[in-house]
Amino acid sequence: MPRVKGGTVTRARRKKVLKLAKGYRGSKHRLFKVAKDQVMKGRQYAFRDRKATKRNFRKLWIARINAAARINGLSYSKLMHGLKLANIDVNRKMLADLAVNDAAAFKALADQAKEALAA
Repeated sequence: MPRVKGGTVTRARRKKVLKLAKGYRGSKHRLFKVAKDQVMKGRQYAFRDRKATKRNFRKLWIARINAAARINGLSYSKLMHGLKLANIDVNRKMLADLAVNDAAAFKALADQAKEALAA
């Protein structure tokens, strides 16, 4: 009985990895052994950085909100606390967008937060 070489399955698996490694530099896109390691590492980076992107955007939004809040005489934490007391539920992404693109609307929210803090 002849041995099973598994040619088509193996070739398909290797082609898939090499296709994922397209654009890598040097032997990392040519040789299966090296490409496999690099593709695995690339996927680890992708997984990690999907989380990091979320963190980075949140940091950016907070920085923008803080800058706009200080123009309106509040700190970031006081603004957020005041909005919570006033039962205004606006997420940071939208607040940051208002801070950059619509200063009047942001000022109205900041004023409501001030009133809620005073009461």
